[in-house]
Amino acid sequence: MQDKIPVTLIADSMAGWAMHQGLVDSVLVGADRITQDVIFNKIGTYSHSILAKEHEIPFYVAAPISTFDFNGWEGSVKIEMRNPDELRFFGSEQLAPKDVEVYNPAFDVTPMENITAVITEKGVFYPPFLLDEVLV
Repeated sequence: MQDKIPVTLIADSMAGWAMHQGLVDSVLVGADRITQDVIFNKIGTYSHSILAKEHEIPFYVAAPISTFDFNGWEGSVKIEMRNPDELRFFGSEQLAPKDVEVYNPAFDVTPMENITAVITEKGVFYPPFLLDEVLV
């Protein structure tokens, strides 16, 4: 909004419906790590990439060059599991049984075939990435 880019806030669970209705013209996400084969980012990024691909909507990743890890790959990174109480409670309000099993990963991975381009301070890069292309 500060850069005069039109923004509409929606709940993440309605993203597919909004895309189906033609209300989304592109998706822009961040990245915590970029390897040769995947983008690691907050949980939910993968789902949004699948929805964008299905609806033929460009899916962009904005990240600094320091995010690229050309020695890593999907299987080399351990995904952090967050505290189960993040899902069992909202503040002091209990939302689920205290002993319910919880699966709460902090990150997911998005395959490069779902990425239109990565936008960095050194330019826009399109998968597949070449090390010398990105680091120039």
